Amino acid sequence: MPLHSIPPRRAILRLLLAAGFGLLLSACDAPAPNAAGPAANAATGQWPRTLDTPKGPLTLQRPPLRIVSTSVTLTGTLLAIQAPVVASGGSAANSKVTDSQGFFTQWGEVAKQRGVQALYQGEPSAEAIIAAQPDLIVMAGTGGDSALKLYEQLSQLAPTLVVNYDDKSWQELALLLGRASGREADAQAVIAGFDAEVARLKTRLKLPPQPTAAMVYYENGSGANLWTPESAQGKLLQALGFTLATAPDSVKGNTSQGVRRDIVQLSGEKFAEGLRGNSIMLFNAEPAMVPRVLANPFLADNAAVRGKQVFAAGFDTFRLDYYSSRNLLARLARQFQ
Repeated sequence: MPLHSIPPRRAILRLLLAAGFGLLLSACDAPAPNAAGPAANAATGQWPRTLDTPKGPLTLQRPPLRIVSTSVTLTGTLLAIQAPVVASGGSAANSKVTDSQGFFTQWGEVAKQRGVQALYQGEPSAEAIIAAQPDLIVMAGTGGDSALKLYEQLSQLAPTLVVNYDDKSWQELALLLGRASGREADAQAVIAGFDAEVARLKTRLKLPPQPTAAMVYYENGSGANLWTPESAQGKLLQALGFTLATAPDSVKGNTSQGVRRDIVQLSGEKFAEGLRGNSIMLFNAEPAMVPRVLANPFLADNAAVRGKQVFAAGFDTFRLDYYSSRNLLARLARQFQ
């Protein structure tokens, strides 16, 4: 049953909003207590401004001072551009990619230093989101951390920006979120620094045999999610000079979440048929995974497996933001210089 059909819960949301509304108004003229560092008051540009979103145009009257992210994937980029994110949803805690709050390990310490509140782990909570008194809610439109089912309720209580990240690099997300938060200058600065690092590394890398299949390997060995050229992972590898191996048309059409453009699922008989390329880069994996891939009987005839050209990119590369992307650059530098 949807939340808006339950009168008591709806009343709770309204009370929470009423309690925080005065604070939101006063926050427009003063720094937020949890504002993100010295750049907290550096929002620039002309306001109001209108953003094109998957839910239609969204007009923001002023720079936000209390951003709540319902997407653990987008929170890292908000932190990287010094946006005033005060609270975030999380994933399951204490996994191989998350800390005790359900935040990704690559930026969990940064969030702690900035005082970012953990709202929930896994299932989104409308009450927790509104209790954080946001003047902007950021929500993923695709992926496992999407809270779209709460969009209708939340968008009536605070401006709600829906972002699709399945076809964007973190740099593209940074520019979009920079415009939404008034942190365009911060976004451009962090992108310029990162892109310069990529350019320097590209000249030094000795790449494995190309093309490279970039994928998340299923731990039971039955298949993989193959990153597409539209994925953040695929875009970064291509920027470094890699040629991305793609799946043939005969195995396409089996994708996750119905409309995602960043992965192609390969499983069963399609696994061996769809996995092409002369090397394999395992995302969301440590080096201990490499021998398991090499020993997979379904891949015995794969060129990369035969040539033992299989490499691990690290657990934190399951979702690429500024922090995990820099970690990936460091690992590639160690493996291929």
